[in-house]
Amino acid sequence: MAAATLTLPLLGAAPSEAVPVSARLQQAFAAASAEYGVPQSVLLGVSYLQSRWDTHGGAPSVTGGYGPMHLTDARTALAAADHHGRGTEDPRGDEARPALRPEALPARTGALPARLTTLLEAARLTGMSPERLREDPAANVAGGAALLAEAQRELGAPASGDPADWYAAVARFSGADDSATATAYANDVFAVIRGGEARTTDAGQRVALAARPGLVPDGSAVRRAGLRSASAAGTECPATVSCEWIPAPYEQFGEGDYGNHDLANRPASQPIRYIVVHDTEGAWEGVLDMVQDPTYVSWNYSLRSTDGHIAQHVKAKDVAWHAGNWYVNAGSIGLEHEGFLAEPDAWYTEAMYRSSARLVRYLAEKYDIPLDRHHILGHDTVPGTTAATIPGMHTDPGPYWDWRHYFELLGSPLEATAGKDAALVTIRPDYAAHRPVFTGCERAGEPCAVHGSSAVRLYSDHDEKSPLIRDIGLGSAPTTGVNDLSSRVSTGQQFAVADRWGDWTAIWYLGQKAWFHNPRKQPTAVPAAGRTVTPRKGLSSVPVYGRAYPEASAYPAGVPAQALSPLPYTLPKGQKYAVGGEMPGEYYYAVTFDASRHRVVTGKDRYYQIQFGHRIAFVRAADVTVSPVGKAPRGGA
Repeated sequence: MAAATLTLPLLGAAPSEAVPVSARLQQAFAAASAEYGVPQSVLLGVSYLQSRWDTHGGAPSVTGGYGPMHLTDARTALAAADHHGRGTEDPRGDEARPALRPEALPARTGALPARLTTLLEAARLTGMSPERLREDPAANVAGGAALLAEAQRELGAPASGDPADWYAAVARFSGADDSATATAYANDVFAVIRGGEARTTDAGQRVALAARPGLVPDGSAVRRAGLRSASAAGTECPATVSCEWIPAPYEQFGEGDYGNHDLANRPASQPIRYIVVHDTEGAWEGVLDMVQDPTYVSWNYSLRSTDGHIAQHVKAKDVAWHAGNWYVNAGSIGLEHEGFLAEPDAWYTEAMYRSSARLVRYLAEKYDIPLDRHHILGHDTVPGTTAATIPGMHTDPGPYWDWRHYFELLGSPLEATAGKDAALVTIRPDYAAHRPVFTGCERAGEPCAVHGSSAVRLYSDHDEKSPLIRDIGLGSAPTTGVNDLSSRVSTGQQFAVADRWGDWTAIWYLGQKAWFHNPRKQPTAVPAAGRTVTPRKGLSSVPVYGRAYPEASAYPAGVPAQALSPLPYTLPKGQKYAVGGEMPGEYYYAVTFDASRHRVVTGKDRYYQIQFGHRIAFVRAADVTVSPVGKAPRGGA
């Protein structure tokens, strides 16, 4: 799709020569405000919560939303989409049970909900064509203003100049059909208005919203919106999000089999160490069908893109089948975000990012989970359990999830924590400006759309013409494919510095020295404090594991000992890797429907979790020496 243009003014007059090109979007908000009688701060606040004022080159979001106002035309967007699978892993990842490889359920067909067709309503209200509303950001802003004005009219409220009088209309604009979700959305919009925002968009537009700290809207006005009441009963969510309980079934079926999760007693029985971020590779309604099928897989929460609404499916005490690694499943909570990995411009809304961040903050505080990339994992950073499972592991949420922004919303921004030339770095490119080339989003070998990314590519030398770093576990030559994790690291991950050369930095990665471009004027990584492991004295290398299972002698009678199964990598002498935590060997034995027969086995052997490659890994504490980091080596100018 061609890049979107910014047409001014909205309804036909000539643009002012005095308006700089970079200010055209700001003027579009002013013009739409004047034309439709919607306070400019309300338009800016709604748009920021939807898109952060970005246009995404006219490409749709994951739910078919276009432009800075996220006007939805899901039918058009879905007709042009070509979604890809992400791996062949067994979601349970437990060798004590037969592999589970369910077929994806078909997506629902038929009429689309109103929240997915707002662009067509905006076309009716403005008289503009759907094409113009999709492709022209200024027209898109006008369409959003028309929808807000129509909502205000339907509520029987005046076209007031006071932003506080638009609370209920903003709630209606969310597209939510229940009052709790609409209220949470409106609260977020008015929080943006009170705090103010300013940024340069992906199209180079400078947009600002002045803070209104004293603004207090009437929240009770949502009662006039005619939305259904939705109960959060049974959910484990913070009060600042909208949440409903849609349970995943715990049922027996077939020859002694059952699904789609396991009952447990966490954290009393074993700690919850991780939160795993996924994307759904499907739309909301179909995803809910999947998680309610007892023969399918499960996860703890689903998050909707249009408004950030959350559905909880599995209690935190129980074990969902989501990560493809039983050790990680047994110690994690899984969050599925409505989205598609291989569509760089199928963007996530700010509403979903914020809702997800609030949920993760709540869970992290409740279960004492550190807010870092050692514990807030992407599905793509969960390790394979054995050598055979590595190639089939999933790769979502992929290189287009904005980890840097996400951690800002988590209240734990990714910042330098050490001085210059520290021996440990945190990967932290500027998401918008950092645009590595990926291929295979639509067709194999073809370039993906140019887009900001959280991923940083690794080379075998300090030269982009040198070969890409190879992952021997994948068993294939490294490529720039969007699903190929061979030679890339992700924002927030930490690695020990192996060397430096001019604007290049080398890190230890999968037993190799891997280089990435790290210019001083626009750094790709920042110095970090922390601990590292290296083989203990006398060992030339140590094995690396995809799970931290107990030693054989720890298993009681009736519970078969699980193989330790080292991965096909080793951690060589002289190399160092960032430590993410220390834990005992642990295995949750749960292979029967009768939960009274489940057992948590805890060993005496201890492990360190490390950032070994793109994915985390584990090493036995007895095999390594742990030390704080110091100054890093420097090999060249």
